[in-house]
Amino acid sequence: MPTIEPDHIIAIGASAGGMEEINAFFDHTPLDGVSYIIIQHLSPDFKSRMVELLARHSKLVVKEAENGAKVKRNQVYLIPSNKFMTIQDNKLFLTDKLKKAGPHLTINTFFNSLAVNSGKKSIAIVLSGLGSDGTEGIKAIKKAGGMVIARNPETSEFNSMPSHAVATGIVDFILEPELMPGAIEDYVKYEAGLLVNDPGDQKNLIAIINLIKENSPLDFSDYKQATILRRTKRRAAYHNFTSLSNYMDFLKTTPEEVTALAKEFLISVTSFFRDKEAFDFIQSNVLPEILKKLAPREELKLWVAGCATGEEVYSLAILIAEQLTGKFKDTVVKIFATDIDNAALVLAAKGIYSSVIEKDVSPRRIERYFLKEGQNYRIKPEIRKMAVFAQHDLVKNPPYCNMHLISCRNLLIYMTPTLQKKIFNMLLFGLKMEGYLFLGSSENPMPIIEKLEVTNKKWKIYRNLETKRAISFDAFSLPNLLDLKHMSSSSAREPIGKNMTNVIAETMNDRLAEVLNFMAVCIDENDSVIKSYGDTTKYLLQKHFTSNLAELLPKPLLVAFNTLSKTVSKTNESTTVYGIKIKRGQSTVKVSLSVTPLVVKKGEQRLLMVVISDANPVGPGSEEDYVYDEKTYLNQYTLNLEAELKELKDKLHSAYEKLDSSAENLQSFNEELISANEEMQSTNEEMQSVNEELHTINSDYQLKNKELLDVNDDLNNYFRSNINGQLFIDNNLLLMKFSPGTVKQINLRDSDIGRPISNISTNIKFETIIEDIKQVIDRGSVITKEIETNNGKWYQIMTMPYIQQTDHKSKGAIVTFNDITELKKTQLELDKKNESLLRINADLDNFANTASHDLLAPLGSLEMSIGVMNRKVTDPELNKFLIIINSSVKKFRELISDISTIAKLESDMMEMVDLEEIIKNVEWSLDLNIKLSGAVITKNLGVKQVFFSKKNLRSILFNLISNGIKFQSDKHPVIHIHTSMEENDIILTVEDNGRGMPAEGLNRIFDMYGRLHQDIDGRGIGLYLAKKIVNAAGGSINVESKPDKGSKFIIHFKCKKEDHLRSVT
Repeated sequence: MPTIEPDHIIAIGASAGGMEEINAFFDHTPLDGVSYIIIQHLSPDFKSRMVELLARHSKLVVKEAENGAKVKRNQVYLIPSNKFMTIQDNKLFLTDKLKKAGPHLTINTFFNSLAVNSGKKSIAIVLSGLGSDGTEGIKAIKKAGGMVIARNPETSEFNSMPSHAVATGIVDFILEPELMPGAIEDYVKYEAGLLVNDPGDQKNLIAIINLIKENSPLDFSDYKQATILRRTKRRAAYHNFTSLSNYMDFLKTTPEEVTALAKEFLISVTSFFRDKEAFDFIQSNVLPEILKKLAPREELKLWVAGCATGEEVYSLAILIAEQLTGKFKDTVVKIFATDIDNAALVLAAKGIYSSVIEKDVSPRRIERYFLKEGQNYRIKPEIRKMAVFAQHDLVKNPPYCNMHLISCRNLLIYMTPTLQKKIFNMLLFGLKMEGYLFLGSSENPMPIIEKLEVTNKKWKIYRNLETKRAISFDAFSLPNLLDLKHMSSSSAREPIGKNMTNVIAETMNDRLAEVLNFMAVCIDENDSVIKSYGDTTKYLLQKHFTSNLAELLPKPLLVAFNTLSKTVSKTNESTTVYGIKIKRGQSTVKVSLSVTPLVVKKGEQRLLMVVISDANPVGPGSEEDYVYDEKTYLNQYTLNLEAELKELKDKLHSAYEKLDSSAENLQSFNEELISANEEMQSTNEEMQSVNEELHTINSDYQLKNKELLDVNDDLNNYFRSNINGQLFIDNNLLLMKFSPGTVKQINLRDSDIGRPISNISTNIKFETIIEDIKQVIDRGSVITKEIETNNGKWYQIMTMPYIQQTDHKSKGAIVTFNDITELKKTQLELDKKNESLLRINADLDNFANTASHDLLAPLGSLEMSIGVMNRKVTDPELNKFLIIINSSVKKFRELISDISTIAKLESDMMEMVDLEEIIKNVEWSLDLNIKLSGAVITKNLGVKQVFFSKKNLRSILFNLISNGIKFQSDKHPVIHIHTSMEENDIILTVEDNGRGMPAEGLNRIFDMYGRLHQDIDGRGIGLYLAKKIVNAAGGSINVESKPDKGSKFIIHFKCKKEDHLRSVT
């Protein structure tokens, strides 16, 4: 027995604006074996009609959830209003919402319980809505191994909920609602066995990232590892690998898969004027300020980081182009557009986009800034030349500098906080003073916020307040150390007493230092000077606002001091070096340096005494004196600096980690506070939005109900007035409806509605009606048959599919009974008349043949007798009569010939006829006439062949060409023959420059013996025969003519598709 429990449970969270998206989702849902649970923010003031509304968009069973209901596959459950819903052991549990301040997070509540209930079999979808409900819930789903989808915030009217979901970085797919079912289907098929977490995942992931780095310029080391790992596992599962280590081996041998995986990590999706309000603000508030402050001939510079396929670059370029008027019209603009994805940059540089951009770009801007190329649009050169596209890695490469505006939108959300901080500082470095920073709606420049002024909080537009890019500590002016000996430093742990003994000691020490030509300082563990003796100006640099000895020592002394202090720290013994060369004024002198450890009080901090003198070493530790060797000390100094740097990096790394952790916690807490505040403010808006949706739906359905009533009235009136019968049958062969006229043909009553059609008797001999209905339902074809009833009547029965307008699928069949009894009678009468006409035609043919045969014989004898009499009669008067008799006999012979020709006219054998060959044959036959008249015949045969009777086509052309030669005045005849193809017709045109014809006579020339020019010999039967031949073949012949302008005969030959193709070839 198959289980009724679902393989996967799909939970859909929606709020304001979610109704249409839910409908769009279920319009494209093909899955079996899963269940859907919809959690909406519903107002308790209105009774929900969601069950009724959604049932029209889904084949699945749609029901409102009940407490304790077992979740079954292929069913849709809706949360009741004013309830919380959870799931446990695949059962739904409802609890009342308690009155409390702030919004009820019903989506989070259900998502959290679904994560526990279904684990990796859970799928969460976040649709449109205000606030952030669902954000915490998807974290639970993802932690349990489930799948998370969010609708695209960029195209959502109420994008707060999906934006918060996307900002977590754990969303698997960002899609439009109609595309979600396909993604879920792929996930269920390919990712049901998604790789489980393994202790070696992190190690393998690092190796995979390094492999990508080795094979491309892309480095994802500092991207959010959870996102990278999830996408890597999805790719591995797609190729049926069971572990990342196996997938790693596959990557090493498959470079194209390395490229495909890197593509998975990159997001190169954008659109023109994304967030239109933001671009409107830049156009009206930002660009005018930048242009106003431009120096003469200064370039306007922008940097779009992460430009993807270039839509945002060209959007900014268009805004700038619209501003470059008046005094700014000659301003040079440079937009540096960069991205790590080289494939996206290639598309961006081409500047070619599909017609989809019409929804984002106004018709005015499309006409002004784009060129139409087929179904696509290309950006115009005046906009394209503003942009410079280049591959650039924000993580590795230095920033572009002196920018008036930098745009970096929705890129940093995929990076770690540490990397975000680094890049934010880089972006700040790249801005000019008072330059603008344009970020994505989900990004927060907290690391540099103190150096920015908020220009637009909603659209994350900031102005740089930083006056300098970098700080040069050497440029600061600091106090002379001489004054320090009269001050007490806050760095000292214990101030020295000011009694008389100390005063005397200080005075003696100062005097002693002068006499012995040295200086001495006492420093703490941070190298800060606590006390000094002697003339420090002889040995130390003069800097203000610092008491750090390392910053005050000249370079040679600093090198020696660094080495000696490290030695003293390790040995706790005094050490001295001499022969250190330092500059003093314009000369170089040698000095000695001694470092001695001091302990003022047991357990207190470590102090050092540093003595510098011109003389030989002074003080303790003289037994370890040694001469200063610059190279040795510099090497040791370098090693010490490297060790200090390593130690400092470790400390900084640890500190950064702690700071990042604290910052994330604070950020999360801050976002929660902000979202809670927004949710509290938007609760009323949500309720109002839902109420408006329900009111709108109610109004729509009231209108539709009225329309349905009108349609129903129309149908009922149509049925009453329709004398023909109609049956409406559903897919199960049950009678749904019938028209009153059907009662005459089938024994029907109202009680028969709902009964199988096979159980209803008929008065018609129609044994195949059931099979015909089944065939129509299965194949969607139309079947038409003529059936006789038991009482001798005839009906045409047409069976056609019943098509539903919503999905254009067959839902049954319509059987129509048309009474054709009278038509049948008329058809029989016509058949009889046709038979009679055929007999008459046969008799005429026999008569024509007999007449031509019987009359031509005596005519021949008569002509011979006239010939004999012509030779023997010499009387002129008799000769006149003989001439008249001979002419009459000739006309009589021609008349008999015409009658015979017309009687024998029939469709000759049809074949592919070569027009060139036929025309040459006609020219040969008329050769003498052509030469005598000086006629010129030209040809332009676009079509070389025509499917027609060869004999008949020659007759038609012979007639038309000979007429063109015959009916001339004083000009040489010019006849042009032209052929062309028009749809399924072949057009043959014969045009001459002869006498032409008046308009009133054009209708007569195709009549038998119809002649307009009596001064030229002719019988008036040629054009009649031509028209008869063409019409018999299904074509047509027409004429265009004016007096003295010549005539044009146009013949249309009808041809089948295969003949059409043969004619062209």
